[in-house]
Amino acid sequence: MNLKLLGLGVLLVGLSAVGCNKPADAPKADDKKGEKAAKKDDDHDHGEGPHGGTIIELGKYHAEFCMDHGKKQATVYILDGKVKNAEPISAAKLSLSIKQPPFQVDLVAVPQDGDPKGKSSRFVATHDNFGKEQEFEGTVSGEIDGKPYLGDFKEEEHKDHKHGKK
Repeated sequence: MNLKLLGLGVLLVGLSAVGCNKPADAPKADDKKGEKAAKKDDDHDHGEGPHGGTIIELGKYHAEFCMDHGKKQATVYILDGKVKNAEPISAAKLSLSIKQPPFQVDLVAVPQDGDPKGKSSRFVATHDNFGKEQEFEGTVSGEIDGKPYLGDFKEEEHKDHKHGKK
């Protein structure tokens, strides 16, 4: 009888272990559309923006980080979902946090021609650290239409031009 109980115990432990090996987030066979959509959202590279800058995912918006080392100035353009056209937003400023050297500045709204009154698709900040020739990495954040938005970026030197010619 003890062998039967021992065998039953081993069988139950074995069955419960098999049940635990199932991956928690295994996609369902009929969920291929959702999987492709998630890959499309997460695994894409926009390349350079229309102003030659680095593209930032900013919620339903995109932004483009551009640097002018001579002016010691950073400009962030707000773009539409296709990363082609200006997308003016209702915000007086955005925040820019740079990782190295660590500092934070406010990007002030400087509307472009064609931006509606009270909205801007261009935000500018000046800081001595922007005069240094380097690839910057950081975060742009702010409140747009009452909702907080945040996007990280990392500049990379492009083969066809050197940093500072933007």
